[in-house]
Amino acid sequence: MSSTVATPIDVREIAPRNRHALIFERFEALNVGEAIELLNDHDPAPLRHQFEARSPGGFNWSYLHIGPELWHVRIMKVQPVSAAASSGSCCSGGGCGG
Repeated sequence: MSSTVATPIDVREIAPRNRHALIFERFEALNVGEAIELLNDHDPAPLRHQFEARSPGGFNWSYLHIGPELWHVRIMKVQPVSAAASSGSCCSGGGCGG
């Protein structure tokens, strides 16, 4: 798979209640082979679990930097997201805060 420029999202600058909804919205808008890169002040492991539930096999998660003050994660879309997976998340309203 060829390397593409990733869209950066610095979630440290986004209200916690809005983070996951924005991330999923941006991810779902990607074409296969495109990626987003998150900058966060903590390990976004709960977000990864949500990706696994919403898009099993549909993404590649790579840590580019691991703490202690900054986590940098690249999330690449490797297959289309089904309509069923993109609806009905606990974060669709941004309520997760992580």
